This record gives sequence, C-alpha cells and structure tokens, in this order.
Amino acid sequence: MSTLPVADPLARIKQGAKWLWSQGDYSRLATLIEAEAQALAASCVSRGIDVLDVGAGNGNFALAATRLGAAVTASDVTRHMVQLGRERSRSTGHGVRWVEADAEALPFAASSFDVVASVFGAMFAPRPELVAAELFRVARPGGVVAMANYGAGGYLGRLSDLIGAFSSPTPSPLPSPFLWGDGDEVRRRFSGLASELEIEPRTLTFRFESMEAWREEFAGTNPPLMALKAMLPPPAFDGLMDRARALVEELNQGDDGSVVLESSYLSVIARE
Repeated sequence: MSTLPVADPLARIKQGAKWLWSQGDYSRLATLIEAEAQALAASCVSRGIDVLDVGAGNGNFALAATRLGAAVTASDVTRHMVQLGRERSRSTGHGVRWVEADAEALPFAASSFDVVASVFGAMFAPRPELVAAELFRVARPGGVVAMANYGAGGYLGRLSDLIGAFSSPTPSPLPSPFLWGDGDEVRRRFSGLASELEIEPRTLTFRFESMEAWREEFAGTNPPLMALKAMLPPPAFDGLMDRARALVEELNQGDDGSVVLESSYLSVIARE
C-alpha cells in the first residue's frame, strides 16, 4: 500500500508562520513599535544610499529610511505583509519597492545594498545562521547591517513564554527568536561576518490608557494571539487571555488605571 510523503518539517514551519503573521491587525500593532524603527533608521541611513528592509512588516523602517532620502527595497516572507506595506507606501506617497522574500534566502545579488536592516522581523526566521549570512551577503563591502531585536526580558518575553504554553510544539526544535536580543549570541552569529559591531541594550515601552485599551490595541491586534484564538477551543483561549491579563497586571508600571509595560530589545549596528 502506498503512502503519501511526509511534508518537510521546515516547510510546514514556514507555511505556519506565514499564516500566523496574516492574523490580527498588524497595521495597528505596528504603530506601537514605529519609534524604534525610526530610531534605528536615524542611526544608519543617509540620503542617496540603497537600503534593504528585511522582515519589513508593513514598512515602519522602510518608510523611515525613505523619508531620510534613501532608495528603499522592503521584503517580507508573508504576502499579507507585503500587501499591507505596498498599500501604506502608496497612501503616503513614498516610493518603496516591495518584494516577497525569505530572510534565509534573499533574492538579491551579493553586495547590492549600503544598509541591510531588520526591525523585529528577521529574528523570527527559524535558522539564525542563514539569516546572518544572508544579511551580510547582500550588504556592500563597508556597508551596514542593522537590527532591532526583542529580548527575553520584560513583557514580550514573558508573553511569548505564555503563548508557547498554549501552542502546539513545532515539528522540529528551533532556537528562540528572542536569542537575537542577547548580545553575546549576536556576537557569536556575526563572528567572521562583521568587522565592527555596536550593540546597545534598550527598552521598548508600551503605553495604554487602560486595561481595556491594552485589550483592544494590543491583545486584539497581535498576530500570535489572534492565531491562537482561531485554533483553540473558546474556553482554552479564554484561559490564555485570563493569564495574559494577569501578566499585564503583574508587570504594569502605570497608575491611575493606565497600563505601562516595558520590554527589553537590542539595537545592533554592524559593518560588513
């Protein structure tokens, strides 16, 4: 009796990631992390250079770089993100070239860009060594590879652990994306690729007027949470949200009913 071939586990992981990042309302969520993209662009982008934004989402870094006078190509592995980015670029009148592309196999020639950057994007690709190699491959000699990567400390790291407790295990074990927020790990991954490396731990702060605003502006737009809402039985998802609210209450630094949550991230500037 013949049997159907087993799907490649890595292909299943990537297909699942594309679906996950199409859930929720990323355009609204992106406004909460836009300042970090603008800060990274200000540190490495100048007029007249060629820039690639990898794992671009709906274009926070790409648009910031365009406003600084760069010629920008933006890429993302998720078609939905590319569509969102194109629509946003057109609506703001900025000429960003959008390409659907995998951070582990970028469809660009070697030495094509002066700056290759990723803000909370390429860190989610499953094989970090391939990501590192690709970022440097497409950067020109003397060019810059820049990243902003979530760290495990604070709100987002704790929330990721909670989401993981309610998620099915991946077909094959993968390193945590949050390792990209560890300076020693970035040094290891960029060893032999970067001639200079500047790493700065920073803090990302989320502010909401109330717990209800957190639910509407973050929990109700977050792709991983909305993916679990589609997958879990309602009682299980309600249990997840109860624990997420308890986490927010534990970590909240706000007063007068406001919600203020801090999360670590790493700013990385490397020279090829």
